Amino acid sequence: MAEGEGVRRRDFINIAAVSAAGIGGVATLVPLISQMAPSKDVLAESTTELDLSAIEPGQAIKAVFRKQPVFVRNLTPKEIQEANAVPVSSLRDPQTLAERTKEGHENWLVTMGVCTHLGCVPLGAGEGENRGEFGGYFCPCHGSHYDTAARIRKGPAPTNLVVPDYTFNSDTVIVIG
Repeated sequence: MAEGEGVRRRDFINIAAVSAAGIGGVATLVPLISQMAPSKDVLAESTTELDLSAIEPGQAIKAVFRKQPVFVRNLTPKEIQEANAVPVSSLRDPQTLAERTKEGHENWLVTMGVCTHLGCVPLGAGEGENRGEFGGYFCPCHGSHYDTAARIRKGPAPTNLVVPDYTFNSDTVIVIG
């Protein structure tokens, strides 16, 4: 019997030692991992909420999302018709307007305001700015022309203006990011 008690006592000491080491390891790792979480100011910039109620059909606004410009355009029925009339096979970066907008909100086009050629900010979102040959956006740096659906139609830009992730919180409020 004395031998059985020794084994039990040794097992208890091993379990206690391993448990103490495990608790110490967790206590060490928790602060190391939690310090890698983004700070509150970074989290605040991770999304942008925009009220669309003041944007009339045919108008566009410039906003900022993650320190980059964003264009939000309220397309007119004529602009939607023009965008849908373009044969997708003729586009350098083929996308339909429906692929670039949200279902039920086809008149709202949200794109990053950064030319896909070398990162300049295209014109066309502000009142009276040059919208290029296709009525969308025009990049003055190297002459890229985008249509009303922000698809590349002419110039050196390789792809369409990027559509960021966004959701509609209501009919007039979107959250980008």
